[in-house]
Amino acid sequence: MMIEKQKTSRISNNQSIDIDNITLLSYDDFYTTVIDLFTKEKNHCLNYFAYSDNDNLRFIMAVADDKNHDIILLSHILKSSEKKELLSLSEKIFALHIFEREIHENFGVNFTNHPWLKPVRFAHNRADKNLQINNYPFYSIKSEELHEVGVGPIHAGIIEPGHFRFICNGENVLHLEIQLGWQHRGIEQLFLDKKQNLQRNLLAENIAGDTVTAHTSTFTQTIEALANKQVTEQTQIERALAMELERIAVHTGDIGALCVDAAYHLGANVFGILRTAIINFTQFWCGNRFGKSLVRIGGTHFPFTEELKKELLDVLAKFQTQFDEMADLTYRLPSVQNRFDYVGTVTQKQAQLIGTVGLSARMSDIERDIRVSHPNIAYHKFPYETITVKKGDVFARFLLKKKEIRKSIEWIRNIMDNYTFEASKTEKPNYNLDLQANKLSISVNEAWRGEVCHCAITNEKGELKHYKIKDPSMHNWKALELSLRNVEISDFPINNKSYNLSYCGHDL
Repeated sequence: MMIEKQKTSRISNNQSIDIDNITLLSYDDFYTTVIDLFTKEKNHCLNYFAYSDNDNLRFIMAVADDKNHDIILLSHILKSSEKKELLSLSEKIFALHIFEREIHENFGVNFTNHPWLKPVRFAHNRADKNLQINNYPFYSIKSEELHEVGVGPIHAGIIEPGHFRFICNGENVLHLEIQLGWQHRGIEQLFLDKKQNLQRNLLAENIAGDTVTAHTSTFTQTIEALANKQVTEQTQIERALAMELERIAVHTGDIGALCVDAAYHLGANVFGILRTAIINFTQFWCGNRFGKSLVRIGGTHFPFTEELKKELLDVLAKFQTQFDEMADLTYRLPSVQNRFDYVGTVTQKQAQLIGTVGLSARMSDIERDIRVSHPNIAYHKFPYETITVKKGDVFARFLLKKKEIRKSIEWIRNIMDNYTFEASKTEKPNYNLDLQANKLSISVNEAWRGEVCHCAITNEKGELKHYKIKDPSMHNWKALELSLRNVEISDFPINNKSYNLSYCGHDL
């Protein structure tokens, strides 16, 4: 295979490309090209992974060019005859540390000069089975004045497993390290094992239970791109509409959860009730409160109708009246402000360094939003304006959720006022699409936490050869760790809830 040195490959969101047309570089050229790309703030890493290819390891990096609204694809190959060792990019571009750690864990590739090649997930098919989760190499400080506090993996409430290790001086946290990887469903491998697209569609709905429509929309767009299937404009608008309703519902629930930590139970109860109104509409639409069964390959069994439009406008009118009244009261309460102000701050410089995405980036005044930088047809037709705040603390995350709820309602109303929904504008699902051979497709959507990215690769027979999922939590758990530095350990719950990151989205 020829080594391409002159240019990079570029595709748009929700498109596919011949594997042989992806820029293939020597690792030296790959290294210098990546370093050059990430010196520009407009670029950030969507995904970086490896897969087995004819006994060799092929590496794919997808870089989002947020200014030119496309995706740069780069590749390099590590031959089976070569030593499994590469110079780490993380030494120069820290945001890549998590991707290199995962590649190291899965394939045993040693990245020299990496800050610390710790396991990421403890997946069942990891390269070194001797790496046990109970022997995780936590950072530690030897001191008679300091002590460690461990929380989890089993928690007091109904919550997925994760371990949080604090190093404290009295009540003050000096360092927090989060250890994940306690449970796995083997989701990525199941996409290959399951041969029917309906089975895969159902898998996508169960990647993360609070992000059903975003992950499923991203999956369907990835498969449709591999099959060169063009879905209707209304179908794409419906998917975006479902994702915005998901955003409104989860943000509302998060605001209520934060009210609990401020001991403001009136707010907690009202916001909980308001969340229910939104997810009940989703159930009215498709029969499931979380959007399961709604998004399907090629189309849907539940097209949005003018009758549903009337119902949604009525739901949103009641919701916004009550939400605005409760939010205006809550956000002005000195007790709430004092509890959240200047607690758990992540600076813009820190957020850029660790590569945050979604709300975790926008809380620190970074305009990173796939709806704007890599919009699908829905956001092309009805543009969205990104909202950012500057403080990067718990209150910033609290405030941004409120602002994004109002902006999503405004965006939905714009569609309701300017688009006519007709059942004839949608198609029924099609699970028998033929996938093109030797292709890579990539899809990315702005879920409520941030960007969800799916990549799929087919072999010479048009069968799925590799499937890669990235939940935004993979970028953002490091931000939660930084949030706890130099705050009291009692502030951990409100910081954790202000992000509401995903365990299952991480432990795939």
